[in-house]
Amino acid sequence: MRSRTERTVFTALAVVLMAAAAAAWWTRDAWLPHAGPWSEQAWKKITRPGPDTLPPGKRPAQAQPARSGASEPAAPEPRKCVKDGRTTYTDQPCPRGSQELPVDGAVTSLPR
Repeated sequence: MRSRTERTVFTALAVVLMAAAAAAWWTRDAWLPHAGPWSEQAWKKITRPGPDTLPPGKRPAQAQPARSGASEPAAPEPRKCVKDGRTTYTDQPCPRGSQELPVDGAVTSLPR
């Protein structure tokens, strides 16, 4: 049997843990959106460790994708041309008299 002091300490510890659990549950709306992505990432890393978690000597060699000699040419960079308040997006040089500006965001389609 435990002494009176030990029982008091364990009871106090149990009360503190219960109070912390209740406070966490009560305030879950404030901290759960921030902790959710981190906890999902940690859970994936624990349950499905990848090659980056292996020791340096045991890591597999990184396979390089095979490159063919007849690969497609790189897609041209999109351009944003502004002339008289009208904006045009193209993959060709901007026409004379227009101002080329940096493209904001992503362009999802370009003319052929």
